Amino acid sequence: MLQIAVTGKPNVGKSSFFNSATLSEVEVASYPFTTIDANKAVAHVITTCPCTEMEVTCNPRNSKCVEGKRLIPVELVDVAGLVPGAHEGRGLGNKFLDDLRQARAFIHIIDASGSTDEEGRPCEAGSHDPLDDVEFLEHEITMWLFGILKKNWNRMIRKVMSERLKFAVVIAEQLSGTGIMLEDVIESTKLISKDYDKWEDSDIITVLDDLLKRAKPMLIVANKADLPTAEKNIKRLKEKYVNVIPASAESELALIRAAEAGLIDYFPGSSDFEILKPEKLTDNQIKALNYIKEHVLQKYGGTGVQKALNTIVFDTLNMITVYPVEDEHKLCDKKGNILPDAILIRKGSKPKDLAYVIHTDIGDSFMHAMDARKCMRVSSDHELVDGDIISIVCRN
Repeated sequence: MLQIAVTGKPNVGKSSFFNSATLSEVEVASYPFTTIDANKAVAHVITTCPCTEMEVTCNPRNSKCVEGKRLIPVELVDVAGLVPGAHEGRGLGNKFLDDLRQARAFIHIIDASGSTDEEGRPCEAGSHDPLDDVEFLEHEITMWLFGILKKNWNRMIRKVMSERLKFAVVIAEQLSGTGIMLEDVIESTKLISKDYDKWEDSDIITVLDDLLKRAKPMLIVANKADLPTAEKNIKRLKEKYVNVIPASAESELALIRAAEAGLIDYFPGSSDFEILKPEKLTDNQIKALNYIKEHVLQKYGGTGVQKALNTIVFDTLNMITVYPVEDEHKLCDKKGNILPDAILIRKGSKPKDLAYVIHTDIGDSFMHAMDARKCMRVSSDHELVDGDIISIVCRN
């Protein structure tokens, strides 16, 4: 399952985001290091299910379908708050950086209201610049990778030169435990033109900064967007970064809990809700719901939580959804389940790539694929598109 890390300083709303995204109950408190261990739970990205278009009733196995919307699971890891100097062991330090190893991307939660200082302690609203937090986290993760490389750097260089090895391959091997791929290392090392035995620390850091953006891209979630001091900071963040989602995780959590109690009709990611049982709501609860409607939903088009999940998977990681079936005519698997699975796969993938994602044996025995919408065979170099329904034909 695709793994996404939720990162950031203490006390910026990471656990509230995690709770609202996964419906989990992670302890939430306004002091650093509330989260002691990395918490893992399943969240969902949402896309349109082909069942409505194809006029069938689907029977999902690996996902859910709610009124024509397919909810596809991804794993979120709620990593405890990082503080400046974490790569040197400050705070809870390297333990949490290690929790980021297998994550494909980071959702960086920041306090857009500026009401938590650089250590994650509460401070006067607007007194801290959240733009500093974006740079701090990127720096901490880069320096964590730098520490991995630097401790073996001289020995590694000697090995490359004496055995005439490919430099990028050796770098990738050193970083293999971080989930970083060789192709990303190859591209990033091209930034430095001088011979690798003459690289200085600054050259290594330059390469790692670029490598981090390629291998583990980051989405910035400007949380606490409903607070008065947040608006100007969100504007500044968007002027500097293209990947900023305003959010109010506490609002999302409140709406989900109200919906679970049957008090309102609300679907994650929606820009509105309907009160179903006003007689069961107190004046304060109605006031709170109206506040969320005015200052979050109407202002930003949603709470930002579901938008962040969809953005990081479909835009940041450039994924699409493909529906593999065995029978292209009935759109089902061998047990008769219609549109049983929704597979997240990188845009530009080919049918054989899909076959290997499903199972190694299917990939090894791949012959060709069928487009179930057209009931036509597709070429081996056909690029899958979002919403494709594909039947894989294998050798017996």
